[in-house]
Amino acid sequence: MASVRVDIWSDVICPWCYIGKRRFDTAVTNLRARGITDAIDVTFRSYQLDPTAPMDTTSPVIEAYAKKFGGPESAERIINHVTSVAAADGIEFRMDIAQRANTMHAHRALHYTLTHYGADVQGSLKQELLQAYFTDGQNVADLSVIAERASQVGIDDGALRTWLGSDDGFDAVSDDIRAASARDITAVPSFVINDQFLIPGAQDVQVFENILERVLTRSQ
Repeated sequence: MASVRVDIWSDVICPWCYIGKRRFDTAVTNLRARGITDAIDVTFRSYQLDPTAPMDTTSPVIEAYAKKFGGPESAERIINHVTSVAAADGIEFRMDIAQRANTMHAHRALHYTLTHYGADVQGSLKQELLQAYFTDGQNVADLSVIAERASQVGIDDGALRTWLGSDDGFDAVSDDIRAASARDITAVPSFVINDQFLIPGAQDVQVFENILERVLTRSQ
């Protein structure tokens, strides 16, 4: 059966990106369990929800949401909603301790991982960074946090720290963001299949399954 390439534009501080990843992963697992395919190649692409966020400081998520969505009450309502949705998908959100941070270094680390370790390890690091932010209240802009999370998935954290201390990776992140704009992607997560079909948002598991199965069938 032909392979399918999926490029996922997302950010590690985006709640729907975490939910969307979990649902997409579940869809792929379900397809493989049904013997349909194991030929789905996934790459995570960079997108920054808040590129102006400071690189060296963080702020409580509740404050960032209040500023963006019109006050503390609106922020609390939105946080409660996404926390409830995430729980239904088996994800624990601790938005009360989450720290809003600039995600440039996190995206650079994901590019490094893709280049040096491949797409599967990149996906594992993506999961680690999402958990660091949404569940563990860690600063995903901190190079020590990124390196420690990388070590959990078999990445040489010392080599990664050295690389992050250089000027490498910034252009790759910018290229991804420009590529999103060229595809009219203005919100994340966005799933692009075979550079032809765009699936916006954290769709239900069944929606992902149906689309992937249809594309795979047509590719035979």
